[in-house]
Amino acid sequence: MITKSIYKKICVICVFGGFAVSCTGDLDTVPIDKDDLVSSVVFGNEIGAYEESLAKIYAGLVIGGNKGGDDEQDVVGIDGGSQASFIRVLWNMQELASDMAHCCWNDPGIPDFNHISWAASSPWVKGSYYRLFYQINLCNAFLREASDGKLSDRGCSEQVKAKVAQYRAEARFMRALMYQYALDLYRNVPFVDENSTVGSARPQQIQAADLFKYIESEMLACESDLADPVVGWSDSYGHVNKACMWAALSRLYLNAETYVGENRYTDCITYSKKVMSAGYQLEENYGDMFKADNDHSKEMIMPCRYEGEETMTWGGMTALLCWGSSEFQEETNAKGAWQGVRAKSSLYNIFTRENDMDKDSRRQMLRTDATTNYEITNEANFVNNGIPVTKFYNVYKDGSKPASSEAWTDFPLFRLGEIYLNLAEAVLRGGQGATKAEALGYLNDLRKRAYTDKLAAPISDSDFNLNFMLDERGREMFYEAQRRTDLVRFGKYTGGDYVWPWKGGVAEGKAVDSFYAVYPIPSDDIGSNENLRQNEGY
Repeated sequence: MITKSIYKKICVICVFGGFAVSCTGDLDTVPIDKDDLVSSVVFGNEIGAYEESLAKIYAGLVIGGNKGGDDEQDVVGIDGGSQASFIRVLWNMQELASDMAHCCWNDPGIPDFNHISWAASSPWVKGSYYRLFYQINLCNAFLREASDGKLSDRGCSEQVKAKVAQYRAEARFMRALMYQYALDLYRNVPFVDENSTVGSARPQQIQAADLFKYIESEMLACESDLADPVVGWSDSYGHVNKACMWAALSRLYLNAETYVGENRYTDCITYSKKVMSAGYQLEENYGDMFKADNDHSKEMIMPCRYEGEETMTWGGMTALLCWGSSEFQEETNAKGAWQGVRAKSSLYNIFTRENDMDKDSRRQMLRTDATTNYEITNEANFVNNGIPVTKFYNVYKDGSKPASSEAWTDFPLFRLGEIYLNLAEAVLRGGQGATKAEALGYLNDLRKRAYTDKLAAPISDSDFNLNFMLDERGREMFYEAQRRTDLVRFGKYTGGDYVWPWKGGVAEGKAVDSFYAVYPIPSDDIGSNENLRQNEGY
């Protein structure tokens, strides 16, 4: 079971291919130093070491090091609490670099997200890339040391072997998921697995089509050994299960045409329905999905868990709670008020395109009462330049507060609301396995959940089209680290037919070069690995 204690200081019993060297040097993904690998002295015949090693994989999505506060950081050479924080850097790459959000800070790389003007030297691009490969290589190290052969050699009992088989499936899924994020952000990346050469050999670059096949095959292969879905809170909360895998495939197949030119919308529907049949339920009130007791939500499929002081970080949920307006610090129970991030008017405009928007509780999270100017006229000023947002609350559903103002609210990496949207969009794009009426019903269920007036929420069949879907995804999923992917899939990201404030570095917005639809491989890795070719345009 993954308990709160797994996020306390964990003995780093797996130092991963490449980063054992790279974290103190140029951050290249290999070589793997045999002296830094796990030994059988650490892994014996008891389950404890395997649990701790798996826990480190999960913890890497939440904190930036081996201790709370991002201490003993995983990736050296950049700010581990921000630039190498899985959620924080992913959020920046998906939300700041879109029509959703804007940051007034001038830290290196932040204005580039606001303007879609980054380069291969960006510390945030580097941080995301190395965080993903750090996680991938943690999984590789675990899988090397948890093989059936090594378990037998160590004299593990049948009970331990059975449990480790589930843990192996979890590690395989987590590795495939990290590659899925790498595919989305970078497309063609270095490839390493548990069978990669240990030593000085540099990894080969895998092309997007082959990486897609690998991700798909790995997820399908680990399904039988993953635990069955568990809805709501349980002792296994935080462990991935079959529903997490189905949700990841739903998202992968929805984006297959973008990634590799394959129409997989029918598969998207198939796996969306698998999730829907597992017993998950929409949270009754939309806002409760983003509160401190969302670990009990029946909508949550896969969380990144936050446990107060034990997961203290300057990235992740801490950032999402703290970088808004000081006016709402007490209301949201945030530990700070950094006054950096606010919504662009383009997010507000998405709500203006629906009927009775003031009855939409999602729109009410845009705190228009706290600004005199919806537009960002001065990028460096936070106050009265854009719209403060209060989506995430470090408060329980009943209004009481956790034991501290450290983050207790879990980040929903996958939730049922997204799966409804995936199915509806896949139907509109021609996928088979659900009718248009069925898809519209799921979409209207989401809208009725969000609206204070349930009769005003539903849309008709004539309104149910792809333009509406893009807007509805923005209304339902804003600030959840997915928007850039959606805009790319809809062909609305780089061109001039859809612009938003400060896109292209000008207040009114303008088109940017098409190569910005994919991020560059960091210049460090290009310079150290002759097998890699940079993405076009960089």
